[in-house]
Amino acid sequence: MIESELLLLGLLRESPKHGYEIKTKIRQILSLFAGVELKSIYYPLRLLEKKGLVVKRVSKTGRRPARIVYCLTPIGKARFDELLAHSILDFRRPQFSLDLSLYFLPFMPPVIARRRLRARLLILNKLSGELEEMISRRLDMQPVSLSHILKHNLNMLRAESSFISGLLENI
Repeated sequence: MIESELLLLGLLRESPKHGYEIKTKIRQILSLFAGVELKSIYYPLRLLEKKGLVVKRVSKTGRRPARIVYCLTPIGKARFDELLAHSILDFRRPQFSLDLSLYFLPFMPPVIARRRLRARLLILNKLSGELEEMISRRLDMQPVSLSHILKHNLNMLRAESSFISGLLENI
């Protein structure tokens, strides 16, 4: 719940939002980078509301139907600040799907292991190229934090590529 709490409070820290806007922002932007996927946002929002971190307000603009807009409370802002500070200093080890496979790699014939690792390397290189292109096309990316996320992901892909290249030499 901590990551989803940070995510929802952070989005509301940007500005008050209605549910559909929150879902769209998560799907289009943050799930690509943060690996966060919320099946439902309304249940976590209800929990945040019960804790006094967010409030619901009814908003009506022009002829549009009334919408429920979620707003951050002062307690919610303080909780967001606390979660953000904790998250930056959290050194949990990232988990990669490859790690478990590496443990059992000795059970795979070396010819097949090399073929699979080369295939993974091709995919990683393709993803790296796509990220590099995305970064170069959107140098003026707003918010600037998206640029940081892209560069961080690119560095992680490059590190894994380097590791796999070295591993291929030793199999």
